[in-house]
Amino acid sequence: MRHLGGFVHAIGGFARDRSGNLAVLFGMVASVLALGVGFAVNVAQLYNAKSSLQGVVDAAVTSTARDLTTGVIKEADANKSVQAFLDANSRAGILQADRIVLDKLTIDRTAKTVQADAHVDLGLYFPLFRMGDMKRVAASTTALYSDKTIEVAMMLDVTGSMAGQKIIDLRTAAKNAVDSFLDGQDSSNPRVRVSIVPYANSVNAGALAASGVYVETSTSQRKQAPGNGAIQYVSGLMRPDNCATERKGTYQYSDVGPDISMVNRDYLLSSFAWQTGTAACPAAALKPLTADAAALKNVIKNFVASGGTAGHIGVQWTWYMLSESWGSVMNASQRPAKADPNKVAKIAILMTDGEFNLSYFDASTVGEVYNDAGKEPTRTSAKTLCTAMRDKGIEIFTIGFDLNEENAKATLQNCASPDTAKIKHFYQAANGAELNQAFQDIARNIESLALTK
Repeated sequence: MRHLGGFVHAIGGFARDRSGNLAVLFGMVASVLALGVGFAVNVAQLYNAKSSLQGVVDAAVTSTARDLTTGVIKEADANKSVQAFLDANSRAGILQADRIVLDKLTIDRTAKTVQADAHVDLGLYFPLFRMGDMKRVAASTTALYSDKTIEVAMMLDVTGSMAGQKIIDLRTAAKNAVDSFLDGQDSSNPRVRVSIVPYANSVNAGALAASGVYVETSTSQRKQAPGNGAIQYVSGLMRPDNCATERKGTYQYSDVGPDISMVNRDYLLSSFAWQTGTAACPAAALKPLTADAAALKNVIKNFVASGGTAGHIGVQWTWYMLSESWGSVMNASQRPAKADPNKVAKIAILMTDGEFNLSYFDASTVGEVYNDAGKEPTRTSAKTLCTAMRDKGIEIFTIGFDLNEENAKATLQNCASPDTAKIKHFYQAANGAELNQAFQDIARNIESLALTK
């Protein structure tokens, strides 16, 4: 029994010694784990800081590139723009760092790029080994910009079916679009100009009527209009209004200027308007390209819903507002730039709430202007004009407002430019809010259009 007791005593001593060893071992493991946790926390902190800083720098450079493209700022202001964006995020505490520092901003005028290099000095949660208590985190990003000018012509439906809330919604959406296109730029040297073309039975050509529109005074004159100075030209004193219908003959689907072929004011227009109880042309006259937001809004506030949907006539005049061929009859500030995809982006926005349903060029009597059989010629004419516009490099967006006719949708889809991976060109709006959003989506894409075309 004495031997057995000694054995038990020996075992107990070993156990006591092992307990001490385990304590030491546990302490060592705990220290290693603490270091590992601290290192992991630092790595996570640095990763999050790097990701957040990259996002801030990306947004700052993208925003600045967009403002350069749309003319909101000049190249000389780019550095200030990026630094202001970084400072705003510093104050917001996005990175838990004292300040985001812009190390360098490079504008490459040849490649049309803006590059920013920035950093933050980050205080680490767990200073370890040679890491110290501060770590510099850097980020760099590059974005494209464009120095192209941008011309936007908006064809807006003011036909009878737009009466009531719809015309109110259009006024709001169109005014907001004007603001989105023009706000913030130098009005004395604008990068973006906007034109408005209201349409219904015809287009009110305003001041352009005197030099661009030929008034037919008899059925025998229902043919291709003459150029300026022709014997049959009707002077402003004899002009009953500033209405314009289709150009006829050889140049019907062309953007040649009125010196080559004037646009007709069809002989049947007045009779058609009288028989249908509608206005011969919209109360609001078209407005050629301008950077004057107040002038454009003054046109919009005069929108009155009346008349049928001569959509092809609206398309035709939208094209003229973007065509250099019409510059000779416009004031210098209104003249469209010479077509050059490297220098100017030309954009047409075609908006309607219904099916194109009347035309004059194929009608012999008033009864043939507006009937079921007459809808196909105006749709075909519109699509032909749209194709010709796209062939000239004009980007076309279309907006259907509360459409309930398949032919109307098909015409707008056919007129629109092809979609890209990022930009769609045909919009459907069921109400005023969606109409406004459609215009805003297009407005936000103008810098992308300037960059890619």
